[in-house]
Amino acid sequence: MKNRMIFLSLYCLISWSFTTTAYGQPGWEHLGSRKVNYGLDRDVIHVGAYEGVFQKLKIEVKGGSLNMHKMVIEYGNGAKDEIELRHLFGRKSASRIIDLEAGRRVIRDITFWYDSKNLSRRKAVVHVYGRH
Repeated sequence: MKNRMIFLSLYCLISWSFTTTAYGQPGWEHLGSRKVNYGLDRDVIHVGAYEGVFQKLKIEVKGGSLNMHKMVIEYGNGAKDEIELRHLFGRKSASRIIDLEAGRRVIRDITFWYDSKNLSRRKAVVHVYGRH
């Protein structure tokens, strides 16, 4: 019985930790991440309907610096939103909260266009979080 309670407590704690971000704000779900290459490039994070519907997005960059030009969000119904970011992310920085048009939507893919100059020895890692 005691082992069962410990296991249940650990399970609840782990489940709760997956619903928070590094900021400790409940409700933000990690949708994916990509380690970026040096130079001008693009990367895609596949989200899919199994993740649910989202109203807001937030981008966090860790490890290295990155100049983000834009991102394109493709929704489950095939519609797309192009969001101009034009933001220089430092080693540990985050974007503003991005409200999705038309409210809660299923996200299929998020494509980023960026350039990353070799300003540090470490490549940047882009993390995307969504809020229901």
